Amino acid sequence: MRSQVEALVKELEIMKEEGITHVSLDPLLLESLESVLVPRASEVSYIETDEPAIARKPLQTRSRNRAGPSVFENVMNELDPAQSRGSRKSPPKVKAKSDVSSVLPDPPTIHLPKGSKVERWNWLKERVKGCETCKGQVKSGMQVVFGVGNLDAELFLCGEAPGADEEVQGEPFVGPAGQLLNKILATAGWTREQVYIGNIMNWRPDTGATFGNRPPTDEELQFCLPYLKAQLEIIQPKVILALGKTAVKGLVSPNRTVTMGQVHGKWHEFEGIPVMPTYHPSYLLHNNTSRAKRAVWEDILLVMEKLEKPISERQRGFFL
Repeated sequence: MRSQVEALVKELEIMKEEGITHVSLDPLLLESLESVLVPRASEVSYIETDEPAIARKPLQTRSRNRAGPSVFENVMNELDPAQSRGSRKSPPKVKAKSDVSSVLPDPPTIHLPKGSKVERWNWLKERVKGCETCKGQVKSGMQVVFGVGNLDAELFLCGEAPGADEEVQGEPFVGPAGQLLNKILATAGWTREQVYIGNIMNWRPDTGATFGNRPPTDEELQFCLPYLKAQLEIIQPKVILALGKTAVKGLVSPNRTVTMGQVHGKWHEFEGIPVMPTYHPSYLLHNNTSRAKRAVWEDILLVMEKLEKPISERQRGFFL
């Protein structure tokens, strides 16, 4: 059941990215969720409709001796407390150690040594891998994750936080999302070895549970950002491709209400470098539609144009 709950939360996160704040749930699914998550949840009535999710009507709830928020309110509070139609107070959550800002020191100050790009990159890699704070956030047996790729790359791909596969191998984008990213790069005419791939975070944020992921806190982002800036200083790319909302939060806008739909397809800037935000490959894995794939591809085409990379007619029509 945990895997089903995790899948539901992920789907709600995707829908929230698209600006959807209200959904309809099958009563049988709701009953199953309530039996696991909220044994005493109040009755919730849903408007049944065959309309697409984006056109669904808001949920209507009624309270009868309410003992706590509904399952829907619990999930939506977890995603965004401001969207809840019930209590404005978020339900209690298991507090991960990295949820507590006091456990993190001030962000590090990085002074890169003189030398070649390889020498400076190796020094930085050892600094990150040996960072006591980073190592302290990693679960036993797992690794701190550092960037990989061409140190002379024109294109710097910035992901979010490492996932389960990444913290095992200590390298970004090695799981299913990484495999899809490799295919996208190949379609654009790049190999993984020709670009540089990094993450906004050096560790996988602790969820306080044995499954699932969570976005990093502001404190976690701010702590890791100097390490990302140092990588950019070494690589000196011409363009940054920001993959996912967490990367956008760190590189484009700290405003948590900004959606990917508002920023993708438009040029931004970070440390004097043009930034193109686009959806994370994991988004496409959960939203495998022609519309979603085309949106990402159009962002890739803009990056190719910015780098003056030849674009064939076949490439221009890809995913149409």
